[in-house]
Amino acid sequence: MSQESDQPEFPALSDAELRETLDLMATAVASMSDRIDALTVAADRQIKVSTEARIAAFAAKDQTDPKRHGEALAKTLNAGLGQVATDMAEIVRRLALQTDRTLGALAKSEDDRSSALREVFERERKAERLNRRLPWFGLGALVVALAMTVALPRFMAGNASMCAVLGASWTTTTTGVDACVFYRE
Repeated sequence: MSQESDQPEFPALSDAELRETLDLMATAVASMSDRIDALTVAADRQIKVSTEARIAAFAAKDQTDPKRHGEALAKTLNAGLGQVATDMAEIVRRLALQTDRTLGALAKSEDDRSSALREVFERERKAERLNRRLPWFGLGALVVALAMTVALPRFMAGNASMCAVLGASWTTTTTGVDACVFYRE
């Protein structure tokens, strides 16, 4: 090494070696340039992805903001549920009216049922009394029938018009007694 410079001395290269060295250096520079270009493309993609991620993060922050969602929910509820609540109140009112009518109808039905049961009970009592009296009515009818069997022909035969109804003739006997007589032909 020489004292004048800090650099070591290298032997001088021949032209062919110099060309080969320059070619190698050019190939290395070109390869490095290609790599730098690829890294630039990758860096651009990374920047684009990080920008999109950042935009998405801000959008997600807005989307998950409880205050914003609360306000939107309050607006929706006030707009939509107000009419629904009014409609439901009307339905409840109508159901209450219908329930009152139904209860009234049930009470009337129960009264009608009680009245019908009372009527059936009264009819059964009357039928029971009639069943107890029926043998006496039958006996009375039998007595009347027997009495009529004896008395009716006498009564009918004792009157001229009734005698004619029977198909007999009203005549006076030799002793002077009127009689209803059936003649044979």
